[in-house]
Amino acid sequence: MVGIITYGAYIPRYRIKVEEITKVWGANASDITGGLGVFEKSVPDLDEDAATIAVEAARNALKRRNVDPEKIGAVYVGSESHPYAVKPTACTVGEAIGATPHMTAADYEFACKAGTAAIQTCMGLVKSGMIPYGLAIGSDVSQGAPSDALEYTAAAGGAAYIIGNDNPIATLNHTCSFTTDTPDFWRREGQAYPRHGGRFTGDP
Repeated sequence: MVGIITYGAYIPRYRIKVEEITKVWGANASDITGGLGVFEKSVPDLDEDAATIAVEAARNALKRRNVDPEKIGAVYVGSESHPYAVKPTACTVGEAIGATPHMTAADYEFACKAGTAAIQTCMGLVKSGMIPYGLAIGSDVSQGAPSDALEYTAAAGGAAYIIGNDNPIATLNHTCSFTTDTPDFWRREGQAYPRHGGRFTGDP
């Protein structure tokens, strides 16, 4: 019986209202709030990034339940905004919560599915008996080109889930992924902001 042992979240305290963004670009705030249904969003502080948010979410998960960090055998962090191109965010999280060095770690990138993929990986490792617990995190900071729709909607925050089979608070009975090479959201190496194909980019 594999499931969620404990969970934690972290959202930066700072907010920006849509009206403030529209003032800069001369847009109509009611068009944005009415069309997108977004009125404000969280923004990271000067010293916050996807790594610090992931650490805080993981620490909040450990506060909810007494789990020995040294028994966390895997840490996976899904994000579209990893602070380093070649340094795993997952290693930083593992070190910060005391799970290192006997653990496996990796960063995932898959737009909005990266955190879910991390959960699925932890499920498999726990179910096979390879590890007692796995930590799956989704963490991101605001990314959006100036005046792009993402600037109004892409916010900052993170959620962490410890997966195990020791009296879980929610069981994960089954999982199924639907994966296609849809050109919906991407950012090439060296580009400052991600690009997207708009609302309807998938198969009909």
